[in-house]
Amino acid sequence: MTVQLPESSLALLREGYTFISSRCDRFDTDLFRTTLMLRPVVCLRGAEAAEFFYGGGRFGRKGAMPRSAQHLLQDAGSVQSLEGSAHRHRKQLFRELMNKESVERLGHAFDTEWGSAAERWRGAGEVVLHEELSRILTAAACQWAGVPADQATVGRRARELSLMIEKAGAVGPANWYARWRRRSTEKWAADCISTLRGSGPDAAGDTPAAAIAFHTDEHGNALAAEIAAVELLNLLRPIVAVSRFMVFAAVALQQHPEWKEFLHTGQDADVDCFAQEVRRYYPFFPFVGGTAREALEWKGHTFKAGQWALLDLYGTNHDGRIWKDPESFDPARFRAWQPDPHTLVPQGAGDPGTGHRCPGEDITVDLIRRAIRALAAETGMTVPAQDLSIDLTRMPALPRSGFILSGRPGRPDTAPHIPLPRRHTRAGPGPARGTP
Repeated sequence: MTVQLPESSLALLREGYTFISSRCDRFDTDLFRTTLMLRPVVCLRGAEAAEFFYGGGRFGRKGAMPRSAQHLLQDAGSVQSLEGSAHRHRKQLFRELMNKESVERLGHAFDTEWGSAAERWRGAGEVVLHEELSRILTAAACQWAGVPADQATVGRRARELSLMIEKAGAVGPANWYARWRRRSTEKWAADCISTLRGSGPDAAGDTPAAAIAFHTDEHGNALAAEIAAVELLNLLRPIVAVSRFMVFAAVALQQHPEWKEFLHTGQDADVDCFAQEVRRYYPFFPFVGGTAREALEWKGHTFKAGQWALLDLYGTNHDGRIWKDPESFDPARFRAWQPDPHTLVPQGAGDPGTGHRCPGEDITVDLIRRAIRALAAETGMTVPAQDLSIDLTRMPALPRSGFILSGRPGRPDTAPHIPLPRRHTRAGPGPARGTP
């Protein structure tokens, strides 16, 4: 019999990332029913649940998230909102844009932007790494995509793209403000598309932005200008979101300095293990929503067509049945790991070619690896004392300080910080100190 729980909106706000897994543990189940925002929902956790949720086209994305979040992260007509052949056709566009050569080009753009920023940091006193990375990634993404952007444009777009991510889980004025700012970003993206279309496909060149501008749907029709603009943002925004993984990597390096030498001079395999453990251990997005496309049954529970469901991404990445000692940060676990599309799921599960799994994971991992190497090699910056605790009730999460780096010479500050109670925090038992 499926566990039925009362309305849980306030509990979700209180508990954040651990909301689903704590109840699954309490009732020894991978599935329970409740209501959120007065809407019935089924919550699922684990590798089997991920395979069921992402496999066979059982769940779509129509009505899968609140409109307040959808407008910031997807918007109407985007690839994530499509189903069936329309989704596969549009998804193929994004997959083709993320081939090995393209991943390398974006990576080189990131390295260049990081190098320029790092020179500036060393004479700038203290900087907040998350804010800096948002600008670095925005500049690299625009260069890679073929979108002209001067320094002022990069700064504005970095803030707006970051707001789309930061406020997706918010309600009320904070969300309204981010949606208002998004309109400015959409206008800019539409202007970029219009300029490319005005120049013609030959003059526009072989760039991701041009591919979107001149893409046609499965019926051979060009995308509406506003839809093409939305898809351009869907190309740029996820790249900026990688800044969160990079900041978590900085936290991990600070708290596990024994890995620095491995990562600075070691094999690529060591860097890859560290990057994958960052993706597994630290909180990215807590869960993903879907709606049943038809009547379904799983583990004795019947899903009606249109039933809303949430798959616990964070809880699956911390499931003790999958991961030994899941609450410990241990990159070495990935040395013998056999890739499985339903166990490591920070960006979704399943086959990116046939389902809704993010097609940009190769880009994500490559960018994280590059940031890890740069951080491990950095000797001109120190990490002053700061609060590196991560509040798991904040969705999406970040270290409280954003990770501060200092270019000032001398010893780092050693003032202590006070973390929150352990059940609501991750990382940060004491003051950060030393070099990154």
